Amino acid sequence: MIFFIVVLRALAACLITNSHYTGVYPTDIIANGGLIGDVLFFAVSGYCLFNVKKSFPRWYGKRLARVYTPVLLITIVYFLFGCYTFSKEQKFLWWFVYPTGYHFVGSIVLLYIPFWFVGKFEWLRSKLVWIMGLVALAYTVVYLFAYDKSYYHIDNVREWMIKFLFFESMILGAYFKKNQDKFHNKFHWWLPIVTGMTFVAYFASKLFFSKYSAYSYLQIVNQILIFALLFFIFWLFASLDEKLEKLPQWIKNVLSFIANMTLEIYVVQSVLIECIRPHLGFPLNWLVITTSIVIAAFALHIVCKYLTMGVEWCIEKIKTSLQKNKEGKTE
Repeated sequence: MIFFIVVLRALAACLITNSHYTGVYPTDIIANGGLIGDVLFFAVSGYCLFNVKKSFPRWYGKRLARVYTPVLLITIVYFLFGCYTFSKEQKFLWWFVYPTGYHFVGSIVLLYIPFWFVGKFEWLRSKLVWIMGLVALAYTVVYLFAYDKSYYHIDNVREWMIKFLFFESMILGAYFKKNQDKFHNKFHWWLPIVTGMTFVAYFASKLFFSKYSAYSYLQIVNQILIFALLFFIFWLFASLDEKLEKLPQWIKNVLSFIANMTLEIYVVQSVLIECIRPHLGFPLNWLVITTSIVIAAFALHIVCKYLTMGVEWCIEKIKTSLQKNKEGKTE
């Protein structure tokens, strides 16, 4: 894998985890950046999954297995420890099928479906800019005529509107993959400056709309800015790929370690944060929580890895057995 993608995956995991550290830091303004991490995840997914070769059942089945294996395992564990419980709204299907206790899962399993068509058919792969434009148009129409603009909530990841942004991010990742020769190791001196300015503008918009509710009807500006920020972050890191490859090996190992278990980090963290946060002060709480998340995520990653290997071994054995039976009958 191109190393800047590894770096972006690790960065996304850190940003999302950091945004959940409300009540951990001396000030909650530090516990931020979660939505940036989310859009980075979706953009990286679009980059890595572009140019689909398999049929929809095989491709989608593989994606679901990758997502649901850690989700179902950790959900069972947390139920056994009493951390999760069923309720009137959150019954068995809610927890174990859809949408689950993780907003990312509810979004990605839906967005994989239209993305398969984009990645599969050449006539769609050649029109990624048009697709982004159509999604943006649909988003704007819904925002103007069906969205509650009386208060600021457009960046709430639990609301259905956010799926427009997530799908746009996937298509943007696919765009970078398709046009990687235009961006890969093509550094410009002004890229970090523009990225930094866009970052400041995005967070300024969050503060502005949170404070001045009278202007909440303009909150779509916040989503435009984060999409622009995603574009420049992706471009910046793609342009630095050759330099990132030259990082000290121990740093690359740490980044790869985090990147390889981003989903596991995401699904284990909420319960651990809630359990540890009230009992320790900063910075000890940060250290214990972060260490616990890494250990739990690594353990879950290993279990999922060997479980997947076991399932694949069983499938191969069954296929071999069926093939032998078929050959025996033909003889």
